[in-house]
Amino acid sequence: MSASEALDLLDPILTHHIVNTLGWRSLRPLQEEAIGPLLAGHDAVLLAPTAGGKTEAAVFPLLSRAQRQGWKGTGIVYVTPLKALLNNLHPRLETYASWVGRTAELWHGDIASSRRRRVLAQRPDVLLTTPESLEAMLVSTHVDHRTFFSGLHSVVVDEVHTFAGDDRGWHLLAVLERLQRIAGRPLQRVGLSATVGNPQELLGWLQGSGAGKRSGTVVSPGVPLLATEAGNASAGPPPGDIELDYVGSVPNAATVIAALHRGEKRLVFCESRRTVEELGEQLRLRGVTTFLSHASLSADERRRAEQAFAEARDCVIVSTSTLELGIDVGDLDRVIQLDAPATVASFLQRLGRTGRRPGTRRNCLFLAVHDAGFLAAAALLLAWSRGWVEPVTAPADPRHLVAQQILALCLQEHRVGENLWPEWWGGLEPFGKAAVPVIQHLAEQGYLDRDGGTLFIGPEAERRFGHRHFMNLTASFTAPPEFTVFNGRTEIGRTDPDLLTEEVEGPRKLLLAGRSWLVTYIDWRRRRCFVEPADEGGRAKWSGFGPDRVRSRTLTRAVREILLGVDPPVVLTRRAQAKLAEARDTHRDVVHPAGNVITRRGDSDVRWWTWSGHRANATLAASLPSVVLRHRHVDDRFVRLRDDVTPRTWRTAVADAGSGLTLPEADVHAVKGLKFAEALPPRLSEATLAARMADLEGARASLTEPVRFLTDTTG
Repeated sequence: MSASEALDLLDPILTHHIVNTLGWRSLRPLQEEAIGPLLAGHDAVLLAPTAGGKTEAAVFPLLSRAQRQGWKGTGIVYVTPLKALLNNLHPRLETYASWVGRTAELWHGDIASSRRRRVLAQRPDVLLTTPESLEAMLVSTHVDHRTFFSGLHSVVVDEVHTFAGDDRGWHLLAVLERLQRIAGRPLQRVGLSATVGNPQELLGWLQGSGAGKRSGTVVSPGVPLLATEAGNASAGPPPGDIELDYVGSVPNAATVIAALHRGEKRLVFCESRRTVEELGEQLRLRGVTTFLSHASLSADERRRAEQAFAEARDCVIVSTSTLELGIDVGDLDRVIQLDAPATVASFLQRLGRTGRRPGTRRNCLFLAVHDAGFLAAAALLLAWSRGWVEPVTAPADPRHLVAQQILALCLQEHRVGENLWPEWWGGLEPFGKAAVPVIQHLAEQGYLDRDGGTLFIGPEAERRFGHRHFMNLTASFTAPPEFTVFNGRTEIGRTDPDLLTEEVEGPRKLLLAGRSWLVTYIDWRRRRCFVEPADEGGRAKWSGFGPDRVRSRTLTRAVREILLGVDPPVVLTRRAQAKLAEARDTHRDVVHPAGNVITRRGDSDVRWWTWSGHRANATLAASLPSVVLRHRHVDDRFVRLRDDVTPRTWRTAVADAGSGLTLPEADVHAVKGLKFAEALPPRLSEATLAARMADLEGARASLTEPVRFLTDTTG
């Protein structure tokens, strides 16, 4: 199809504005190829690098379809994982919709109640929102959800890969099934994503109950074939100017960043809020104009960083993954990464922030501040250079979200037939027979009441989740308790309560928004903390209830390859080369090209160096009880063994494990971090976590690899 033919398929008024208002002579390949299937009502996953025009590829055909078919009311819901991304997209989608006489509006937690009332009174044609806000609309007594969503035809899920990989994805799918039933028609589902390793599987996941029943296509012109956990790469190193350096500390990183690329706009990614705060303070101490962005900053503070993206020039923006996704970064010059992101997919998102201007290339400078971070960065770059990227896989057995959805449905409908509830999810896998024990438990424990063949909210659900109109029931993730920090009437952000309760010598100081603050008063009842500016000395800290980030088997094996002498094909500074040589010397006894090793240091430190990743090692530890040292922390690189293990007992244990692997035991603290776990029988909560902690395939591979015993490796 030619460019002119593609444009002719769109609404003529829309085409006029694309050519004359936007000044586009033609559409991009993704935008051209998406028109046909989307106009036909097919489901789709649209793949393109960051800034590849995915939003327009989805919205232009859907607006054209709305015009041709005369959709009334809210016909399109546009879902993103972040409020900041919604705020960024809204002006653009509002403009596109207005060209054809339609409207686009925001609905999320930061939207004022007066604006919400206006949205409810005048339903927009396009609603930009999050899964949590959709859930809140469905359960709210102030929203007539049947009327509001009666005209819904299509749902666009931006950054769909970020949903599919965790529980927010299950939550989103369940909410979409309920919306589909309310609308009374199958909803067209369009996912937008940057590079993923398994796009066809991602499409099937997005289709939910419609998988295998509805037409669907992956549109990915020009996107190279990538390797996943199950295959080898077929593409060469992606383009980009990548450099790896070792600086050893956050202050040293600040010194390097302050000295390099002056006059340019630089975006620095850190892997924790604490590191963002520490680096932000160090950069400001060096006179660098600095903006910060992370989830515990106030909306105003985050907005300043987002505004700097679009307007500022000579500055540094320091962020967690909050600015990784599709927010318009304007004229960004450089991306800098401290240590390493958790996944190659995250790195691709971040790398895609640069190289958007003609004549520029994508670039990223890695500054390792820890030894482990240096090896992680080198391994990630090795995997990236081979064209490998993680497959997106939904977490197993979301029983806790089944409990949440049953309760949410009872709030939405007030009463639900005890034999009719499965119809709301259209056969979506978790809501079949496996959900029956969950509902039985909810009824037995008082979360649900039964009367006349119907289910409704019980007293235990009121007690556990009823605060603030059941708002805690609308999100699939757990937010740890935090205190809101104020300087006068200005909210700065939120901090961990541990910083306000632990013993300190001298004044209590916080580090927040890249500045130090002196604590002057704590309102324990309202969870508020009041502060005044301080010169230096503040501390930052946040605790989380979610599972720790764990490195995959592929990335852990890449660390092993690095230690065995393979260099990532990027620019290595002299400091990086020296650190690489040092790391290889330090680890020379724990890697071997012919297989894995078991080392003994002293009398009690025996380790099996599998280099198989956290989940595979957790599975191995559970499956070899006769030789594994119990109640020990599981590491990505090794499994701790009993000090009396011998080659003979080892071979016996491996042979026994070969007949069937065992799922890891669920840690009690991890169970508490599983939101809505209290609404499940303990055995089901533990079974859910055990399934998610396991890597059976990786564990089996480790059991087949040759192993050599090394006696004392202390020297």
